[in-house]
Amino acid sequence: MGIVNVTPDSFFPAARTESIDAAIARGRALFDEGCDVVDVGGESTRPGATPVSEEEELARVVPVVRALSAWGPVSIDTQKATVARAAVAAGARIINDISATLLPVAAELGVGYVAMHRQGDSTTMQDNPHYDDVVAEVHGFLEALAREASDLGVSPLWLDPGIGFGKTTAHNLALLAHVDDLVTRGARYGAGVLIGTSRKRFLADLGSHHLEVENRFEGSLASEAWALTLGAAMIRVHDTRGARQLRDLITTPIEEIVA
Repeated sequence: MGIVNVTPDSFFPAARTESIDAAIARGRALFDEGCDVVDVGGESTRPGATPVSEEEELARVVPVVRALSAWGPVSIDTQKATVARAAVAAGARIINDISATLLPVAAELGVGYVAMHRQGDSTTMQDNPHYDDVVAEVHGFLEALAREASDLGVSPLWLDPGIGFGKTTAHNLALLAHVDDLVTRGARYGAGVLIGTSRKRFLADLGSHHLEVENRFEGSLASEAWALTLGAAMIRVHDTRGARQLRDLITTPIEEIVA
């Protein structure tokens, strides 16, 4: 899943597109680089981000979704029901919902759904994240959503533990260490797992030097490789070319590589 941010304030400057034409061009480039899904968002959800109005978000994303849907599968990254409905009407096939509140909308519209866990909202989620057992709590929350989605007939379905959304670095690492557990839980209900670590802040804390967002490519690939080897069905990325090569390498049977 490649990222198109029709925003001026998303956390990775290279992924920002401040015009409709630029967003469409980026999305087409992502498809050309081998992206399976392009995820279009019109509101930054980074820690501390300022929410945008429904009208502004609609104006940003609907023309982009409509154009890119002619090139391949598009998901809409939103937590607003009105935006989700308009994007699906424009051609989006998946609702990528960081708020985990739009499952009934996905069921009504007959589209795929990404359910993500988040503690708090964009303005508060990184103030003081706390869990008694982050893996049990996040996985339990997502399994309950998967059960509900299965009952509603929502498919395809992905579960996203929400790396960086109301979690400390230790929380993020614990969730990554147990991706396979979430894969097993999701499989009971026909759900895959989506992991989004690309360029995120926790990667800056893992080495001997603090890394700014421009220098987190290698860490992104390493964490994505880990998630894929533990069974993640999709990775959400800024750097499609490198991630696609990584995915193909990991999923190609060794017999084909050495033949």
